[in-house]
Amino acid sequence: MIYLENFEKKDYSELIDSVKNAKDLMQFGGPEFAFPLTEEQIDKTLSDENRIAFRVANISNGNTIGHCEIYFYDGFAKLGRILIMDKNQRGKGIGEQMVTLLLQYIFENRKERNIELNVFDFNIGDQKCYEKVGFTLNPDKKYLREVDGETWTALNMVLNLEEWKNKN
Repeated sequence: MIYLENFEKKDYSELIDSVKNAKDLMQFGGPEFAFPLTEEQIDKTLSDENRIAFRVANISNGNTIGHCEIYFYDGFAKLGRILIMDKNQRGKGIGEQMVTLLLQYIFENRKERNIELNVFDFNIGDQKCYEKVGFTLNPDKKYLREVDGETWTALNMVLNLEEWKNKN
């Protein structure tokens, strides 16, 4: 089990240390960041009042497990920068718990009811995680991203929070 708490300066180094290369950084943070990730880049993105960042921690011992963010714009809430830092912890349902906690946070604290996120097309595990929670593919929105001489396709997924809450 996990919980979310505000991501603070004291948490920066764990996040920076967990992003090992440009591809990991693109997958985690999208095109706003340049490798290597720095405190200055984190400060800049978190200075946006429409963005909330969370440290994800283990309930039993308080250790950091990951990081996640919500960005609010034009009546939408966008989930992003969802990272389980320890690769050995991936594929165990933690991502599903993280996304569910983010959705609960939005439902309880905000008025936005249309939620979206982007995921790279090759990242089948994350796509399945988001589908389990209730996200569906939005075929009308795709983004191309360049990283290390490769072109990656980011798919957009959407969820209506009222419908989600009614099913759960």
